[in-house]
Parts: sequence; C-alpha cells; structure tokens
Amino acid sequence: MIDKIIILDFGSQYTQLIARSIRELNVYCEIIPYYQEIQFDESIKGIVLSGSPSSVNEENAPSVDIKALNEKVPILGICYGAQLTTKQFGGNVEKSSTREYGRAKLCNINHNFNLLDGVNEYNIVWMSHADTITQLPYDAVVIAQTENIPVAAYYLKGTPNPLYCLQFHPEVTHSESGKLILKNFVVGTCSCKRDWSPKAYIEDTVQNLKSLIGNKKVVMALSGGVDSTVAATLIQKAIGDKLFCIFVNHGLLRKNEFNEVLEAYKILGLNVKGVDASNMFFEKLKDVADPEQKRKIIGGLFIDVFQKEANLLEDIHFLGQGTIYPDVIESVSVNGPSVTIKSHHNVGGLPEKMNMKLVEPLRLLFKDEVRRIGKELGLQDSFLQRHPFPGPGMGIRILGAVSPEKVALLQEADAVYISILKEKNLYDKIWQAGAILLPVQSVGVMGDERTYEFTIALRAVSSVDGMTADWVHIPYDVLALISNEIINKVKGINRVVYDISSKPPATIEWE
Repeated sequence: MIDKIIILDFGSQYTQLIARSIRELNVYCEIIPYYQEIQFDESIKGIVLSGSPSSVNEENAPSVDIKALNEKVPILGICYGAQLTTKQFGGNVEKSSTREYGRAKLCNINHNFNLLDGVNEYNIVWMSHADTITQLPYDAVVIAQTENIPVAAYYLKGTPNPLYCLQFHPEVTHSESGKLILKNFVVGTCSCKRDWSPKAYIEDTVQNLKSLIGNKKVVMALSGGVDSTVAATLIQKAIGDKLFCIFVNHGLLRKNEFNEVLEAYKILGLNVKGVDASNMFFEKLKDVADPEQKRKIIGGLFIDVFQKEANLLEDIHFLGQGTIYPDVIESVSVNGPSVTIKSHHNVGGLPEKMNMKLVEPLRLLFKDEVRRIGKELGLQDSFLQRHPFPGPGMGIRILGAVSPEKVALLQEADAVYISILKEKNLYDKIWQAGAILLPVQSVGVMGDERTYEFTIALRAVSSVDGMTADWVHIPYDVLALISNEIINKVKGINRVVYDISSKPPATIEWE
C-alpha cells in the first residue's frame, strides 16, 4: 500500500502546486474538496489544508472539523488553513490593515521544530492573504516571523498528532525553501515512504484494472495524443486483446496525421480501427461560424460516429478514457460548477447512453506525470512529446466557418510551422504550438501581382499543465524563416503574425 497525503481544497489558486510539489518528492497525494468526507485507511499519513479566496470570518466560510482530523493524522495548515485552525482552536483572525501580498523574509526561526529544519534566517517566502492572525490559540508556539507579521508559522502543542500552520505559501516557486518545508512535513513529520514512482504506479494501476475489468471488454476512442495513448497502453497491459480502440478522423487533424497515427498504433500493437468520417463533419459544419456551436457540432457528431462503431462490437461493458487530473479537479470545483469558457470535446454522456462503466487509469495524474508513465511503458517520443492538440482540431483553429479548402490551407501552413520548429530543435522546448487561420484577408504583392489572401497567426506557449501559459520567445530569425516558408509555399497565405498573449487573460486556443 503506497503512502498518501490528502490535500483538502478550500478553493486556492495554488492548490495544484501543493500536489505537484508533494508528488515531486515521490510521495503520492490527492486533492479533494473540503466538504468531501475522507475515507481513512492506513495509507493516509497526513493532511494539508489549502489556502482560499474566502475569509474565515465570512458567514458561510468553508470549514472542516480540524480537531477530528488531527486525531487521525498530522496536519499542515497553509494560509486559510492556518487561519481556520487558529479560529477553531480559540485564537483570533482579523482583516489586515493592508493586504499582505508578495515576498517576505522569514526571521526568528525556531529550529527546535522539524518543519523548518534547514531553513535559513531571512529566507524568502510568498504571502497572499487579506486576513492575519492577531491572537494565537492557547499552547501555540511561534516558530517563524517576518518583519511585518508576528506569526508567519506556528506549532500547536498538546494535540493528538503534530499540527503546524504557515501564514505563507511554501508551494509557490517564490518561496525559496518551500519544497524543503513540504518535505520536512511529508517525509519528516508524516514519515511517508518516498515510493511513488512511474513503475509503482503502473504496477498498482494494472493490478487494479485487472480486478475492475476482469474478463470483460473495453472500448476506447483514441486521438493520437499522449493521454489517450498512455491510457490505452495501460488498459491493454491489464486485459490484452479485450481492448477495442476507435480512431475517428473528423477531417480536422493535422496534415497526414490520420494515416501516420494509425501506423504508429500498429507498431504499439494496439487493436485500433480507423474511421474516416470527414465528409460527414464538413457537411454539418458548413457555414457555421460561432465557435461554441462548432465545438458542440464536432463533439456531438464525434459521439454519434463513435457510438455507431462501438455498437458493432459485442458485449462491451466498459468505456476507456484518457481523463487526467486537472480535468477531475476542475469538475469538482469547491465553489460549484465552473463557468463554461469552452465546451470540451470528449465522450461525455456516452457511459450512461451506452450503459457502460468508465475506466480512467490516468484520472489522478498531471500531464507531465502521464509522460513519465508513458516513458516507463516504453512509448516512442512521437507520442510522448507530441504537443497537446484540441479535440475539435483545426475546427477551432479556423476562425469563422470551416470548409475543406480552409482546412487544407491551414494544414499546409501548420505543417511548415511544426517542421521548422523540429528542424531548429525548438519543438520539444515548447509546450504547445499551432497555426490559426484568421478570417482576415489583406493586400500583398507577389512578383508583380497584387494579392488579396488570408492571414496566419502562429501560437507557441510554455506551460506545465495548460492551466496557465506564457508565449514562447521564438528567435526572430526562426520566425522570419517560418513566415517566408509559409508565404512562399502555401498558396492563399500572404501574411503571418505571431501571438504574444499569455494565459490568463487569453486562452491557448483562439476559439
């Protein structure tokens, strides 16, 4: 049984960073919303209470019974978690005279408590809170301060298990010794064995899949991306030829991608059927310009095609999916259902419609962890290093109405762009790159002739999991080469621009 840390999420923007930091210690952890009951067993070694945009003094402030939890395991309260602990154990939390945000220096560090072992005096930490602790609970010992905050960290004596609280955020990169502090809690205080690795995850997951699926069959839609490919490989490792995969070509893939991906799947030994439904998709998308409507048409038709093919198979009980952890976290928002920014292209609704149970072997992994699992499974780099590609494909990289002619135009431009990134050894340094066809025509001159043709926008971002992203500083000479090659080789394009927007406020895809 692998040791586990539970992170109770109160809605902080940094909660995923806590999980990532703990998993980088080779310790397994899970994020659950604060209102979900924890099913305790011997694997749970500790609990982290996250930050929150809420105030503990609000009437309906999120809350848990910290005393009851601390009877089971050690606890680390971070920011809101620290303030909630303070209030429940008899201390006071009040609104700060000024919002405490940004870098601060720890001082008066008490090294008699293991949480701050190895943390030097005047170490930089990151503050982000509007409330502050004005009176500590009885038996609390201050173990660190800053120039402005008398209680930056404290330990509560007399509790069943160790209980530490931090007013700052150790999980963000700005906190210099943040990962050391989390290590001191997870490994030192909670005595977690650092035994969570790709190999251990594969062994555990394959065994669980065997128990869950037994001798029954699984059907799964593949996209050629890393998530669905790794998920399918894990399922196949567990049940062999009882996995049936379907790869639908909606006509909106990259140039030659349908045939290339099918060939790569053959090498992997996956049982895959390719279905070319591109004409059907083009017919439904004709003259549709609204991005949300395009997404819904593509997603709905994809489900129809997939369901039709799946119904040709007999005795299927499970539907496999490449769902990953950010999808799961967003779907159980502590503040209720998230506002729909974009409809996601997946096979949602199919399990109920087709009377099947879901199998999601990656649902607790981040994207970079999926890649490490894939590498351990022996998958080739063409799958592992492939940039994320939206389910609706070129359908949302063509602004406005979609047509076969526009798709062909964009595929050619995109192929030039991606090939040069690979040639210049930039592709693997970029998290996601792609070309966008704009509904804008402009005047140009080619030879002695006036042209009036389309504009291509290039997008390239750096990210870890797509939750936030920044634009990549591609060298000017490379951008110039890409622009020249697209304009010279792709008839119908006479202008190329580069997108320098970050996420937020912009999204990675334009639609």
